[in-house]
Amino acid sequence: MVNYFELYGIEESFNIDEALVKKKFYELSRQYHPDRFSLADDDTKAEALKMSALNNDAYKTLTDEDKRTAYILRTNNQLEEEEKYQLPSDFLMEMMELNETVSEWEMDADDKTLEEQATNAYNTAIKEINNTLLPLFDQYTAYKGDLSLLAQVKDLYFRKKYLLRIQERMNTFATR
Repeated sequence: MVNYFELYGIEESFNIDEALVKKKFYELSRQYHPDRFSLADDDTKAEALKMSALNNDAYKTLTDEDKRTAYILRTNNQLEEEEKYQLPSDFLMEMMELNETVSEWEMDADDKTLEEQATNAYNTAIKEINNTLLPLFDQYTAYKGDLSLLAQVKDLYFRKKYLLRIQERMNTFATR
């Protein structure tokens, strides 16, 4: 498996230079664009197509913070595909309150107070997670391989995923 950071020649980090990633993406796009290989043999065409697809996947992954986080966790054997992570009970209790508020709002769509309570609770929770994640992202560069640091990132990653599902629910309801 090709490492996306190695493909782009950049250091593995949660905090990336997006301009550099974009520059590398365009360089590789030009290098492996299938049109450049229209007269090549089938093996060369297939390799160019494979590299072009890999480049696209790398770009999509590295430029999205959540995908990049999951990718780093996976490449460091801290996250499995379709993993069923057990979130802490105190977090789940907080989320139960938020879900109840969202349910009440769904039952009374005209109640702007419930909408505001749900939105504020969500915003507070996601801000807390992001404020905890950012220093861990910064520390990762200095302490690569620190499994306790990656375990903290993993926990926060799953908390954020949970919250994003609630946000999707709220957005779906709000657009009806």
